[in-house]
Amino acid sequence: MSGTHLTPAIHFGLMASGDSVMKSGEDRDKIAEVGNCMAFEMEGAGVWDNFPCIVIKGACDYADSHKSKVWQRYAAATAAACTKAFLSFWVPSFTQDIQGPVTNFERRVSLQNQDYSGQRKAEPQGQPVFLVPFSKNDLFVGRKDVLTRLRGLLFEQGRQKVALVGLGGIGKTQIALQLAFWVKENKQDYSVFWMPALSMAGFEQECMKLVKTLGIRCSEGEDAKDAVRQHLSSKDAGSWFLIVDNADDAEIFHKSTHTGGGILNFLPSSDNGRTLFTTRSRQMAIAAAKTAIEKLPQMHPEEAIDLLKRSLIDKDGLDDSESVPQLLDALTYLPLAIAQAAAYINVYEISVAEYIRVFNDADAENMTELLEQGFDDKVHYDSSQGAVATTWIVSFDRIRRTAPAAADLLSFMAFIEPRGIPRSILPRLKTEQQMIQAIGTLTGHGFLSQRGREATFDMHSLVHLATRRWNENEGRDREVRQTTLARVAEVFPTDDWENRDLWRQYLPHALRLLGTTRYMENEGECGLGLSVGQCLLVDGRTTEAVFTLEHVVETRERILAEDHLHRLASQHELARAYLADGQTKKAVEILEHVVAVEAGILAEDHLDRLISQNVLAEAYLADGQTKKAVEILEHVAAVEAGY
Repeated sequence: MSGTHLTPAIHFGLMASGDSVMKSGEDRDKIAEVGNCMAFEMEGAGVWDNFPCIVIKGACDYADSHKSKVWQRYAAATAAACTKAFLSFWVPSFTQDIQGPVTNFERRVSLQNQDYSGQRKAEPQGQPVFLVPFSKNDLFVGRKDVLTRLRGLLFEQGRQKVALVGLGGIGKTQIALQLAFWVKENKQDYSVFWMPALSMAGFEQECMKLVKTLGIRCSEGEDAKDAVRQHLSSKDAGSWFLIVDNADDAEIFHKSTHTGGGILNFLPSSDNGRTLFTTRSRQMAIAAAKTAIEKLPQMHPEEAIDLLKRSLIDKDGLDDSESVPQLLDALTYLPLAIAQAAAYINVYEISVAEYIRVFNDADAENMTELLEQGFDDKVHYDSSQGAVATTWIVSFDRIRRTAPAAADLLSFMAFIEPRGIPRSILPRLKTEQQMIQAIGTLTGHGFLSQRGREATFDMHSLVHLATRRWNENEGRDREVRQTTLARVAEVFPTDDWENRDLWRQYLPHALRLLGTTRYMENEGECGLGLSVGQCLLVDGRTTEAVFTLEHVVETRERILAEDHLHRLASQHELARAYLADGQTKKAVEILEHVVAVEAGILAEDHLDRLISQNVLAEAYLADGQTKKAVEILEHVAAVEAGY
C-alpha cells in the first residue's frame, strides 16, 4: 500500500518453490540472484505438475527460518479473501488441453479416496528390504550352536516367534544381528526389520520409518504402529524376519498404560513372518514366544579368548598364559566386559597384566550394588553383571580425569534414550575439535558405537544404567538432569510439519527425559513437555499427547497464576488433545474456563482469544451443542470483520 490510499503494490517476477523452509538468508540471496526470483514459497510445491493453476498465497513467514505462527490464521484468511475476490470476476475457459489433466487429477484423487475410505490398503511389497540400523560385527566369534538352534526353530521348524533370553551384556543383540545378516545372505526372499523395545517412543519411531520406507498407506489419524502391524500381517508384505531387541521392561512390552497397550499388542502375526525377541527376562520370553525359548549360556573359554584376540590391536600380550585366563575369569567371560576391557587396553597401550592390576584396584563394589538396584527384579541380575560395573568404573575414572568433556557427554546421555542418539541433540562444547575428541574418546572406550557413517550413536543399556547410577551416587543426578533438560528444550523443534523428521528423531529422547521423574518440577520442564505434546498431537499420537499435556497442565496449575498466559496456553493445547482423543466433555470444560479467563485479560480482538473461542466452537459442535457453537462463531466473525 502507498500513503493513505488503499492502492495495491504489484510486483511481477519469478516465485521459487521448495518443500521446506529456507533456513539460510545467504542461500536465499544467492538463489534469488541466480534465478532472478523475487520470493520463495513451500506449500504449493508440485501442484502445477498435476494441472495448470494459479496459487494465491498469504505470507506470514520470511527466510532465515523465521516463522510466525501467530499470524498464520490471519495470512490464510487474507489469501482466502483475495481468492474469493479473484473468483468473482474471473471466467474459466476450459480447453481440451486443460480439461484432460484436470480430469486425470480428479480421477487419481478419487482412486486415493477409495483406498482410504475402506480398510487401509498397503502397497504390494516389491523387492525384499533390509532395515537394520547396525553394520555387521566383524569381531563376532563363536556361538555356532546357538545360531544353529535359532535357525532351526525359525526356519526349519517354522516357529513364528522365538525368544533369546540371557544376561545383560552376554551378547544377545550381537547374535540377533549375526542372524539378521545370515537371513539377508541365505534367505534372499525375506525382508529383515529391526525394532527396539527399550521404549514405546523408540518403537513408534521405527514404525514410522517402516511406513515411509515400505510405502504403507495410512489413513488420516491412523497409528503408525497399527499400520505396520496390519501390513506385515497381510500377504502383501511377503516373507519377513523381524527382530525385537531389548524386550526387558514389562510396563513397555505388556502394558504401557498411556499409549493404548504395550509393544506386544502392535506386533504382526503371519505365516510368512518370523520374529526373534531378545530379552533379559524369562517372563518376557514366555509372554512373547511361549515355549520357543533359547537360553544363551556363558561364552566358552575358547570363544572368549578368540573375542579378546580379535578385539586387541597388539596381540603380543595374548602370549601371557597366566594373565589372559585370569582376566577372562575376572570378566566372567561376558562379551560386553571383554569388549570394554580390550578397548581400554587399546587406548592406553597397556598389557593384559597391567589391566588386571587396574581392574583389581578399582573400587567397584559400590557401583556393583548400585547397578544391581537398577534391575526391577533379581531374575534380570546375576553376579556376572559386576564385571560390567568394574570395567565401566576402570574406564570412566580414567576418562573423568583425562577427558572431562567426554565424561560430561556420557552423563548427559544417561538421561535420554540409549539407542538412536542424534549428534545434533548433544550439548555443544567449546569447539568442534573438542566435540570430535570427546566422541572419539567414548567410542574408543566402547561406551558408544556409531551407526556406519550416520551422525547417530548407540549405547549399551548396561553402560547407560551404570552411568545413571554413577550420577546418582555422586549426587549429580539433579544437576545433570536440569542441564540435559535445558539442552533438549533448546534444540527441540516446533510442531510445524516441515520439522517432523527432526522431531521424530528427538521425541524418544525427550519422552525418556521427561519420564525420569514422576512429576514435572519447573517451568522449563513444562515448556519442553508442551512442545513434545504438540508434536505428538500433530503426529496423530493423541493418547501420548494427552498423557504428556496432562502433566504439563497439572504442574502449571500448581506453580502459575490462573491468568498466566503459559498456563492458559497449556490448558488450550490439552483441550485440543482431548478433542482429538474424543474426550469432548473434558475439552469443553477446559475451553470454557480458558475463554472466560482470557475475556478478563485480553482485548476482544486479541488473536489468542479469538483462537480459543474458535476451538471452543469446534468442541461445542463435536458435543452436539450447535446453537452455542454458532453464537461463538458469529461473534468471532463480527470481531474479525471489525478488525
